[in-house]
Amino acid sequence: MAATTALTPGATPRRHVAVIPCRWGASRFPGKPLARLGDKPLLWHVHQRCLEAKRLDGAIVATDDERIEAACRQLGIECIRTGEHLTGTDRVAEVAERLPAEAYINVQGDEPFISPAAIDAVSEALECLPPGAFAVNAYTELVDVGAVLDHNVVKVVVSAQGEALMFSRQPIPYPKGDRPKYLRQLGLYGFTGPALRRFLQLQQGPLERAEGVEMLRFVEHGHAVQMVPVLDDGVAVDTPEDLARAESLLAQYACLTAGTTGAACRPLR
Repeated sequence: MAATTALTPGATPRRHVAVIPCRWGASRFPGKPLARLGDKPLLWHVHQRCLEAKRLDGAIVATDDERIEAACRQLGIECIRTGEHLTGTDRVAEVAERLPAEAYINVQGDEPFISPAAIDAVSEALECLPPGAFAVNAYTELVDVGAVLDHNVVKVVVSAQGEALMFSRQPIPYPKGDRPKYLRQLGLYGFTGPALRRFLQLQQGPLERAEGVEMLRFVEHGHAVQMVPVLDDGVAVDTPEDLARAESLLAQYACLTAGTTGAACRPLR
C-alpha cells in the first residue's frame, strides 16, 4: 500500500493538515516512533488521533528516516521524506514548502493520546488569530506537583491577552507570593505558511538553545505566540518507562484497542 505523498505541481491546496514530525535518533529513546504500543507502532496511534479530528484535511508523517517511511508505507499512512532538521517545526516548514495548504498543525509523534478536540481547537484558533500573532500553541493546567518539577514537561507563562511570555522546563512562575497556576505547553502548534517561512528565517536564540523549546524562537524575536487552553492530559512518551505507562493506559481508549477510525476517545485523568 503506497504511503509516500505524491507532490503534484499545481495541486489544489488543502485547508488544514496535520503534520507529524518523526525522527529515529531521539537520545532518550532511539527508534521511538516505531516502538510498539499495543499491537501498533507509536506513530500509528498519533496518526489515528489526527484522523479523528473533525477540522483537518488529512494527516502526514514527516521524517528523514527510511525505516519510518517504510513503516508508514506498510501501514498506509501518508508520509513525506524530508532532510535532517534541528526541530520538528523546521521539518514541518519543509513540508509546507512542498505541500500547499492554508494551515499546518504540528502534532508531536510521541503523543499517542492527544485529544482530537485539542487538535480541532488549534485549527479553529488559527482562523481568528489576533493581529501580530504568528502561531497558535495549546496548553493545559498542571495539577500534578511531580509534573511541575519534571524537566521533560515544558511550562509556559501566559499574558492577559493570551500570548506566551516565556517557556521553560523549570517551574515558572516562581511561587514567592501567592501560589501560582502552573500551565503546561503541549507540543501542539498551528501555523500558516507565511509564519513557517518566517520561522525558517529566524536564528535560534540563547533561550531556545538553552531550553530546547522551539516556540521560543518566535518569542525571542518579538513574534507573538497565541496560547489556546484545551482539555488534554498530554501523556507524552519520552522514555521506555513512559511507554510502559502508556501500555497501562491503553485500555482507557476503546478506539485504540478496536483500531477503528472515528471512535470517541475520552481524555485521561
